[in-house]
Order: sequence, then structure tokens, then C-alpha cells
Amino acid sequence: MAELLSVQIHVPLAHDDSGWDNGPRGLPAGHGAGPFGPSPFGTVGVRLKKVDNRTMEETGASAFAQLPKRKAIDIEFKDLTYTVSEGRKKGYKTILKCISGRFCAGQLTAIMGPSGAGKSSLMNILAGYRSHSVTGRITVNGNDRDLRRFRKMSCYIMQDDHLLPHLSVYEAMMCSASLKLTERMPHHEKQYIVDEILGTLGLLDCKQTRTVSLSGGQRKRLSIALELVNNPPIMFFDEPTSGLDSASCFQCIVLLKSLAQGGRTVICTIHQPSAKLFEMFDYLYTLAEGQCIYHGNIPGLVPFLGSQGLNCPSYHNPADYVMEVACGEYGDVVPRLVVAVKARLCDQFQVSEKKLNCDKMSKEFCNLLQDGVIQSDYDKMLLQKEKDNLLETKELKATDEESEKFIGRHQLQYSKQESGEIECRTFATSCLTQFRVLFVRTFMSIIRDTTLTRLRLISHLTIGILIGLLYLGIGNESSKAYNNTGCLFFCMLFLMFTALMPTVLTFPTEMAVFVREHLNYWYSLKAYYLAKTLADMPFQIIFPLVYGSIVYWMTNQPNDFVRFFMFLTLSTQTSLVAQSLGLLIGAGTSLQVAVFLGPVTSIPVLLFSGFFVNFDTMPKYLQWLSYLSYIRYSFEGVLQAIYGFDREPLECEKKNEKHSCIFTEGDAILREMDVEHAKFYVDFIVLCSFFVVLRIACYLVLRWRVKFH
Repeated sequence: MAELLSVQIHVPLAHDDSGWDNGPRGLPAGHGAGPFGPSPFGTVGVRLKKVDNRTMEETGASAFAQLPKRKAIDIEFKDLTYTVSEGRKKGYKTILKCISGRFCAGQLTAIMGPSGAGKSSLMNILAGYRSHSVTGRITVNGNDRDLRRFRKMSCYIMQDDHLLPHLSVYEAMMCSASLKLTERMPHHEKQYIVDEILGTLGLLDCKQTRTVSLSGGQRKRLSIALELVNNPPIMFFDEPTSGLDSASCFQCIVLLKSLAQGGRTVICTIHQPSAKLFEMFDYLYTLAEGQCIYHGNIPGLVPFLGSQGLNCPSYHNPADYVMEVACGEYGDVVPRLVVAVKARLCDQFQVSEKKLNCDKMSKEFCNLLQDGVIQSDYDKMLLQKEKDNLLETKELKATDEESEKFIGRHQLQYSKQESGEIECRTFATSCLTQFRVLFVRTFMSIIRDTTLTRLRLISHLTIGILIGLLYLGIGNESSKAYNNTGCLFFCMLFLMFTALMPTVLTFPTEMAVFVREHLNYWYSLKAYYLAKTLADMPFQIIFPLVYGSIVYWMTNQPNDFVRFFMFLTLSTQTSLVAQSLGLLIGAGTSLQVAVFLGPVTSIPVLLFSGFFVNFDTMPKYLQWLSYLSYIRYSFEGVLQAIYGFDREPLECEKKNEKHSCIFTEGDAILREMDVEHAKFYVDFIVLCSFFVVLRIACYLVLRWRVKFH
């Protein structure tokens, strides 16, 4: 598995008198030069892979200054309780039991606990994905959380890296930039931001590589890069190290650490990290049986457990030890730890870190820090430099000239109206822009998808020629009328399955991408669904036209353009209706269920189509089912197009003694198939109604899926 980041050891350069080394300009000694801010690892620098050698002034200020202005977010929850139903007769089960805590900006927070402890439930509630059956209070920067606004400022990166497989890394990033950044930003600036993010995360080498060919670590980095485009101040990660090897796990946590050091609130669930990974977290929140048994920084964990009579053995991973405690391997100590946490005994063992003392700073710098502006990591780096200078020189106030220059850059770069525009609007771009970007993306994916395009085109050509050879020249022969009706029915059958099954197989995978992007407020459901429908439609029209043209003329159907047009029209309608049914099945079920449900739903559609059993032959109590079969209307309409509308008498070869010419008139065939009273325009309208109803049903199912998630 490809490396997520590269870990490089840097020998500290000689320091000058000011305390700054001779490395990249404007960086403290031993700190990396990534656009997310100084490296937190001192002189042993851990840098992201292949960061350009340009200085922070060149990268951070020019690229990330274009992102929306955001404030740092501290999220706090009090007396949080979450219950789920176990069934009508079993009652309710409490997942989270009156827990409280606070996750601050600039910290990498880990939520740990054994399986079933409630860590995923806690993160989903904090991210706003769970609100039903939740009691308690959640505040953001001291104020009650506005869930809609909070969701726009945060992003949720799921455990599985759901990406569109046929887009390159750069194309996926540009789609993200076009959807998540304001429309007024020039295209070249979006390209510059994308290049900076890719360079920072070490993805420039695979810039033109399709996502399906990426390694696990690269896919994880790309998932993070896609959400970094609009600079979210709070990021949620569900098991970010899942499926990665030990080296890639370490590199992933390094990346999350650097994101947190940039001023973001980074919260992730993690399951039994190694000691090397465990010590990299800034804050730990441990759950057991739905209750908190420790919250605080990592150095305070072992002393706290020791105070409760739980001494971690030497050379034992504290993460493993606290998990063993939570699982009850050292007795039923969870209630005792819960009482100790509620008595705030954890606070006694917190190792104080070097923090900025606002009381000893100028009012301008104090207010700037409290606002938690993370619009530009370059500005954050300069603020850190100013802070260090103030602490070292014991000055209480920066010079007026430096303060005005530093604070003025923040105030003048964005107006108040512009800075809060994206948070106030539902989406960063208009519905028209969303439709345009999604249409191009969907159309490009379909073109590159061998299953949806090339294979289907080849199958339509091959089967069309095969059917044409099998039923060659029988369309106008009276003795072969039954064979010709079988040919027409098979045409509808083939078009149904070629439209239904590929959609059933591919749409559930695309659904996972849609859910992730929509929940992170990339675009609206109506823009996505409209783009999906219109991008698919040209292919659903072209393929039946190609197949129908081959079969119609090779089988010697009536040489009449009107009848030919009617045949192609119903063929196309059948394909569109079948694809709509496939979308409905794929949207409402998983891939495994959809693969089974697709063919199963086709059986009654075919049985009640009127080909195997005529309508009058069906039992009275089952005749109503034939009205639900869209193939019935396709078959009726095709028979009307071929044999109806006062067709000339069919040819009868006298030389063929084996087959008698029973049907010389088209109306006789229609009476035999029990469709003499059918109307072509009625069949066409009913098929259009099926198409509209199934599309609306699919849209409603998608809305339900979004609300469910």
C-alpha cells in the first residue's frame, strides 16, 4: 500500500540570535513548511510527502488566503443521552448515558472504546447525523448549536473511501472546488488551490491517475483533500486508519495532526492504536458501556488510572491497557472510573502545555486568538511567531505598527458580508452551477465506464446482428408470424435487461458517493438527480436505436418509416422505463439486495406481458397484475406498429408446404395475440407515465435515504 506521507528526519540548522534557523523563511526552528502550519514535532520534523520547496509566504498566503474565512470551533456537550429501540416488545437500549465533554480547536481528539461502547454514535451525534432520541445540550463556542449552519462548516470523512472510480485525482478535486467554492472565484485561482492541496498531501505524482488505481493510503488522502477545499474548521473521521498497514496508519495520523495544528478541530474514532500513534493525539475521550471513563490529554491517562488502583505495567501500551480496563479484564471498575470522571479527578493529572496567555498580551492579539481565525495557516504561523516573541521578551503589547499591519490583513481581506455568505447560504454555488458540474462529471464517468458504455454498445451490436441473422427476412412472411412475434417480444426483453441490470449493479456504488457529498453540503439532491437523469438519457436512447435499426431491417419488417419510427420509439421507452426501475432498486437497497431483486422483479413483468399467457386466459383475480407490467404495453404497441394500421396482406410462399399461411392479414395476428383493441398512443402514454412515476419514486427514495443517514 502506497505511503500516505513521508517521514523525514531533519538535522537542526544553526540558530541565529533571534531564535530562528536558516531554513525556510519565516518558520521556527525545526518546524516544517507545510501550508497547514508549523510542524508540531520539534526538530525531528515530520513533513508531508513532496511538499514544494516554496516558502510559506509563497504558498500559504497566496493559496489558502482565498478560502472562505472561518472561525475556530470548540464543541461542547453536556448530559448527552442516546437511546435506540430494540423492538416493540424489548423496549429501548441506552447507548450513551449522560456524558459530557469538550473538544477544542487546534487539538487532535481521539474517541476510543471497545465495540459497542458508543464511540461512533457519539461522533455521529456531534456531527449532526443523529438527532432522533438524543437528549442533552450541544454548544458551539458557547452558543447552542444551529445544526444546519454547523453542518455547512463541518465535514464528515467516512471509514470507507467512496470515490468515483473513473475520475482522475485532479478532476475529482476540480469538481470539489467548483461545487464548494464561491462562483465568483476565478477558475485559475481554484486550480491553484487544488494544486497546493495536492502538493501538500503528496498527491501531485498521481494527479492524472484515476481513483480506481490509487492505493489505500492515496485514497484516504484524496478523501481528506476533497473536503479541505472549503477549509472546514471542524472535521470528523470515522476510523481513519481502518484498512491501512502500520506505516500508513502512522502517516495518516501525522496528517490529521498537521490539520489540527492548523487550527481545526479534528475528531476521530480509533480502535486500539499503537503506542506510537497513541502519543500523537492531543486529547483522549474514552468510552465504556456508554459512559466516559477518561477525558484529557494522553500524559494524564496513566497517572489517572494509577490513582484508581489501576497501574499500567511498564512497557505496556497505555491504549491497550485502557481498552482492557474498559472491557472489564481487571474487574468491574467502570462505575468507579465514571464516578471519578464526574468528580473531575481527571483534571488533576492534566499535563500543562505551553499556551498563549491572553492576559499578558495586547488586546488586539487576544481578540484575534479568541476569534480563532483559521482563514490562512500562514497568518496562524505569523501569529505563533508574534506570540513566541512576546513570551520571550515579556512584552505586554506589540508595537502599534506591527499590530495594525498584522490585524489589518485579516480585517481587510474579507468583508463581514462575504465571510459569512457561504455559511448563510444552503450551498456555496447556485443550482444551475451544481447541475452543470454534476452533468459534466456524470457524463464523463459514463463515457469511461466500460460496463455502462463500451460493453453495452458491443452487446447491442452483437445481439442485434445475431437476432437479425436468426430471424432473417421473416417479418413479411405469413407462415412465420408466430416467429416474428417472438422476435418482437425478445427485442423488448433484451432492451429491458440491458438497461436494468447495469444500472442495478453500478448505482448502489454511486449512491455511497452521493450520500457522502450531499451530507457534506456539496450540492442539492435535485441538482444531482436532474444531472444524473439527463446525462444517462442520451445513452439510453442511442443504444436502443442502434439495436432496433439493425433488427428491424434485417428481419424485413414493413418498409415504412412511420412504422419504423413507432418501433424505435417504444424500444427507447422500454429502455428508459427499465433503467428507471433499476435506479429505484439501486437507490433503495444495497448492492447485494439489488443484484437479487433486479431479476426477481422482472419475472412477473414478463409473465403478465401477454406473450406467454393472453389476457383473456389469465384468471380474473390475476388480470389486474398485467396492468402493472410495462412490457405488456411495449409488446402491445410494437405489435400495433408492425401489424396494425391497415397493413397490407402478408406474403405467403406456396412452395413451403410444411407451414400453412394461416395469418395473411395483420388484424388476424392482433386478434390471435388478444391485442386487437389496443391503441398505440395509449401504450406510449402509459410507458411515459411509468417513466415519470418511477423517476419520482426514485427521487423520493433518495430523499428518504439522505434523511435516514
